[in-house]
Amino acid sequence: AQSQMALLNTNTRYLHDNIIEYAERLTATLPENLSVCFFVNSGSEANDLALRLARIHTGKEDMLVVDHAYHGHTGKLIEISPYKFDGKGGAGAPEQTHVVPMPDGIRGKYRYGDVDIALNYAKEVKEQINTIDSGIAGFITESIMSCGGQVQFPDGYLKEVFKIVRAAGGICITDEVQVGFGRVGTHMWAFETQDVIPDIVTMGKPIGNGHPLAAVVTTPEIAASFHNGMEYFNTFGGNPVSCAVGLAVLDVIEEEGLQQHALDVGSYFKAELESLKQKHDIIVDVRGQGLFLGIEFTRNQESLEPADTEAALIVNALKQEGILLSTDGPLYNVIKIKPPMTFNKENVDFVIHHLDKVLNAFA
Repeated sequence: AQSQMALLNTNTRYLHDNIIEYAERLTATLPENLSVCFFVNSGSEANDLALRLARIHTGKEDMLVVDHAYHGHTGKLIEISPYKFDGKGGAGAPEQTHVVPMPDGIRGKYRYGDVDIALNYAKEVKEQINTIDSGIAGFITESIMSCGGQVQFPDGYLKEVFKIVRAAGGICITDEVQVGFGRVGTHMWAFETQDVIPDIVTMGKPIGNGHPLAAVVTTPEIAASFHNGMEYFNTFGGNPVSCAVGLAVLDVIEEEGLQQHALDVGSYFKAELESLKQKHDIIVDVRGQGLFLGIEFTRNQESLEPADTEAALIVNALKQEGILLSTDGPLYNVIKIKPPMTFNKENVDFVIHHLDKVLNAFA
């Protein structure tokens, strides 16, 4: 960033090698047909543009969203974010937004252990579509739920849902703003863990390692629908400095093996958390993968009464030890763990030691 800033920065009316090189490098990490990039400045801006693309391409307005999802802070995104419109200050779902159940195997309608859990949750999507007379523009979801409580979908869920949505004429959008860029460890993109290829992928946050950069990547067919005479212009999205930053991030992920690092450290971290779960009854579930993990707390393993107050106290106690965590989920009883990609096993041991000490105090 410093080097490119000293050399040249312009608005994006002027073509620069960096934007071409960055688009090529970024799309090389994705399935072949995801080959057209729109560069923007934030995850919210990326999701807002994805929503426009879906509606223009299909000619429809109605969107399917997963319960308790959050996709950004613009007016249009609040309308497809149950986390917001069903929360404090919200006015409920707008007419064109249709909410499907979050595939939560701990508290949801269908639970872990049900061999058809993925199919059953997918059927809920089909039933919701059948109630919409006007047709649908699409379905948007994070590849792993964040505000929903770090919920990892059952195997096969997105594959089945994508079939259903496409059969109804809609397109499928995956929000990789929090989970992309190797964080899940096994893959560069979290949607790959579900063996699907979306029609639109949005990305942000880690894409610029703190620099305001985000992107929408889609197919040539959807991009062609957007090329309808209404010029799309973004002053800062894809400027030479932002693209230099994006290239540097891809370099570091590759050169330092951060995806493999996330897999190794994340697997170790999750195993250590599972050991704590066996020791402390307050933990009802450990979930996620790579360096995207969640711990759900309960006061009773049978009734699943949410330990929301306790989760908040745990977060504050750990803060005194220099460990920064926070709570999330519909019941605020999930501690979310999304450390920097450089987080190592020594750091894991430090967190586990202090978490165990705090949980012992509760016991």
